[in-house]
Amino acid sequence: MVEAMSLLSNLKILDFSTLLPGPFATLLLADLGAEVLRVERPTNEKASTVNNYLNRSKKSIALDLKQEESIEIVKELIKEYDIILEQFRPGVMKRLGLGYEELKTVNPRLIYCSITGFGQTGPLKDRPGHDINYLSISGISSYSGTKEGGPANQSTQIADIAGGSLHAVIGILSAVIYRERTGVGQAIDISMTDCSFSLNAFSAPTYLTEGVNPEPEKLMLNGGTFYGYYQTKDGRYFSVGSLEPKFRKALCIAIGREDLYEISMSDQPEHIQLFKETLKNIFQTKTFDEWQQVFLDVEACAEPVLTFAEACEHPQFVERKMIVDVPDLNGGYQKQIACPIKTTVFKPEYKHIGLNPGESNKEVFKKLQKDGIIKK
Repeated sequence: MVEAMSLLSNLKILDFSTLLPGPFATLLLADLGAEVLRVERPTNEKASTVNNYLNRSKKSIALDLKQEESIEIVKELIKEYDIILEQFRPGVMKRLGLGYEELKTVNPRLIYCSITGFGQTGPLKDRPGHDINYLSISGISSYSGTKEGGPANQSTQIADIAGGSLHAVIGILSAVIYRERTGVGQAIDISMTDCSFSLNAFSAPTYLTEGVNPEPEKLMLNGGTFYGYYQTKDGRYFSVGSLEPKFRKALCIAIGREDLYEISMSDQPEHIQLFKETLKNIFQTKTFDEWQQVFLDVEACAEPVLTFAEACEHPQFVERKMIVDVPDLNGGYQKQIACPIKTTVFKPEYKHIGLNPGESNKEVFKKLQKDGIIKK
């Protein structure tokens, strides 16, 4: 195994982001070895446990970006921290004197990634929004949920993370590869709404080529078939995703109704509804624990809906070491979710939980003071 932290140890990132999309993106990059320096507003507020996780292994400086000296500090820092990630509304960084066009004159190799709700262009570019709004406008919410109950609330932030964070990481690493080949930096425009729109991966082709608009409870995966959740006798739930014939047959055998297999494979609406209703009734005959025993060694793509507390103790996550102890600021440790990316040559080093704003000022400013960039 090569030395830990070697995958992205040559990357230095200046992170101006807050909330979730940007911090989760730079968390992944920090876990993979990048050096991330967060630029935060001066405050006496202590970091929350969420921030302790999202900002682990990152440094933090506090700057008042309305002050000219702070702008000069940033311009000096990008000579070394030549990747920027920011999450302000379009135009804010430019008004501060920190836009891409201005900063690339200081460092032409600069990679400048902007994450916004709607992007840097378009009629909605200045409009505020949240995860639920981006999913709504992208069309995803329209065929999620049920006909009767309407769109479903999501428990995790799909647009923020799958849309903003992950696409930003892809964009940044692609720009790094391009820069290594050409020596040229670039600006990256990540719209969480655009990225959410692209997640209509199964439904978009059918609509764009055949004009079939996706609707709730009409598709294979959104309630139009048996694929879904079933309540047990004691009020818990099981997920059933036995799409392939061999898994569907295993399902029918496991529930003691091998005779249903032929009907389960039919695409006739009445057969689909009959199989779905039969499953609903059968799952209500046993408790959650009893069904876990039934499916323990059965490959039917039927799994229990665990609480998060139960998931933390599940043997799969335990074996995969998905909960780790990260050093806190007092000589102890804080439990956090581990980096999910595993390779044959790399093991993440979790340096510390997220720091309080400005905790790295002394370390970072020491060199700048020596060079006369800031006053002592």
